[in-house]
Amino acid sequence: VQYAESGGGLVHPGGSLRLSCTASGFRFAGYIMSWYRQAPGKERELIATTMDRDGTTRYIDAVRGRFAGSRDDARSTLYLQMNSLRPEDTADYYCRRTFYDNDRWGQGTQVTVSS
Repeated sequence: VQYAESGGGLVHPGGSLRLSCTASGFRFAGYIMSWYRQAPGKERELIATTMDRDGTTRYIDAVRGRFAGSRDDARSTLYLQMNSLRPEDTADYYCRRTFYDNDRWGQGTQVTVSS
């Protein structure tokens, strides 16, 4: 099982980024997928979960209304559209199958929100 995140970068407050995560080694369509982030000096936290059957996404309060998750099962890819970015969104972002704590993390993609 492998994950390859991409799309991060440096953005001004209020800006947008679209993250991608391509997974391999399992049948992507059959799994609930989640985005996580780890800010400097903090624990990694789950921020969004995209369901397998209907593609709906649930969010933590801190990102609800600003972030939008989606998936393309044909491409085994999970997406996170991030709008109205804030400095507190600065973190390394990762994806992984939800509940599969033994999956190794990918390299992540770094998001920096700064003026």
